[in-house]
Amino acid sequence: MSSKQFGGKVKKEHLALYQQSPNWKDGQFKNLEETKLSISLYKIPGLICKQIKGRKEREPKSPLPILPFDKAAFLASSDKIKFIWYGHSVILMRINSQTILIDPMLGPDSSPIGPITTKRYSDNTLDLIDQFPEIDLMMLTHDHYDHLDYDSIQKLKTKTSKYFVGMGVKRHLVKWDVDADLITEFDWWNNEAHEDISITYTPTRHFSGRGLTDRAKSMWGGWVFKTAKESIWFSGDSGYGYHFKEIGQRLGPFDFAFMECGQYNEEWHQIHMYPEETVQAAFDGGVKSCMPVHWAGFTLSPHKWTDPPTRFVKEAKSKNLNYLLPKLGQLMTGDMEQKEHWWEER
Repeated sequence: MSSKQFGGKVKKEHLALYQQSPNWKDGQFKNLEETKLSISLYKIPGLICKQIKGRKEREPKSPLPILPFDKAAFLASSDKIKFIWYGHSVILMRINSQTILIDPMLGPDSSPIGPITTKRYSDNTLDLIDQFPEIDLMMLTHDHYDHLDYDSIQKLKTKTSKYFVGMGVKRHLVKWDVDADLITEFDWWNNEAHEDISITYTPTRHFSGRGLTDRAKSMWGGWVFKTAKESIWFSGDSGYGYHFKEIGQRLGPFDFAFMECGQYNEEWHQIHMYPEETVQAAFDGGVKSCMPVHWAGFTLSPHKWTDPPTRFVKEAKSKNLNYLLPKLGQLMTGDMEQKEHWWEER
């Protein structure tokens, strides 16, 4: 294991910057509402057993296929957002003639420093990067291993022009030899313009950290994209909370949203939503249509891999929320119809 996996250490100059944030309290970044992250030590062995036991029955029977990338179709001019989902939270997006890549964890293992391998459901995903066009803007919601991947960054940094990241994430990229001048850090509600796209970093209820000493030493959040024609929201990892309504009130309504839905468990319910809460969060934010993300990539929770979309669809139908569920690698626009239950065939 390379020590570089941990990223950049927190230094005095970092702390001097972080302490200026209104969300920094008692030596770390804090959620907007009280959130307990600690799990009792006596429960850890049992949780590890749950994660290992019956794991094969909770994962796809065979690797999930990814549809071929059509570069010409992706880059073709369009008045609407185009996007491709590559499982978990990886979104390759085309908006205002800009190519944007969100949380590009395309590596084979989301636990590169852990005692248990967390293998990706799809094979050879790092090779996808070779097919991607130049990346105008990379967006990183937070620094967890299932969202920020060392191997992916190494392949992407030669073709990425600019980075928008949560405050504190910059130090990891700089440690990995990304030019510091290309990186802009965001606190919650910070806004920047990029090629006529208004981009805002929004609050979530979560946490951060890549090692034992950097818990909550960088920010976690989501992203809102506004153009003259569309309003798009990427919720980011989050437990349910009042921030969803605030985002809707301040920045909504949204034509389309990518909503977190997966890797939940009662032991960490405050930092990851159940699918039914995902639907409610979409309503809170004023979302017209959405898709669930944060699933179909890795087994990070004791639930079966098909549980998130199954529960999400049931709740969305009962509440009349418009949604779509693309296949991995499928080129989509926000107003397309895709409700095929493709995961049931796997």
